[in-house]
Amino acid sequence: MKPATRPHALKTTVVLVGLMGAGKSTVGRRLAKSLGVEFRDSDDEIAAAAGCSIPDIFRTYGEAMFRDLEQRVIERLLREERPLVVATGGGAWMNPVVRQSVHGHAVSIWLRADLEVLLERVSRRNTRPLLAQGDKRDILCRLMNERYPFYEQADIVIDSNRDHHENVVTSVIEALESKQHVG
Repeated sequence: MKPATRPHALKTTVVLVGLMGAGKSTVGRRLAKSLGVEFRDSDDEIAAAAGCSIPDIFRTYGEAMFRDLEQRVIERLLREERPLVVATGGGAWMNPVVRQSVHGHAVSIWLRADLEVLLERVSRRNTRPLLAQGDKRDILCRLMNERYPFYEQADIVIDSNRDHHENVVTSVIEALESKQHVG
């Protein structure tokens, strides 16, 4: 099922949260296109601001510096005059300042996925700094245990398992419509 481009206007920025591999960037691009708004990936914005890749930021400056840049970039995106669709990095939502800012200026959507789905998706690329430090399954299990209680605080939860991304986009649009974030 392919989502139709909606004639409705997005009323507020949509921020996608979830673990790496949940589909935030892929679903975000398609969602933005369906809603006729701009898509921004916070990791791309961070890399552009820093002038180097995310792995290079982690390697050279450490995770603490990355998280500081991430918070500042997300806060800047939330101040945009027009609504956007924003995909965040998997750890962004762990920051209470980011959660508070998103809750105050946007609608948050957790793209939830099972371990096997995440493993299959993240195994396609070797560009994820947190997965370079050991067994991917073990790391993802640990991250799920740590982060899922925080992701549950999102305004909307959408399952992003083995369904086609177009179906996930349709589910997101239906959830946004039901909560009157588009109209």
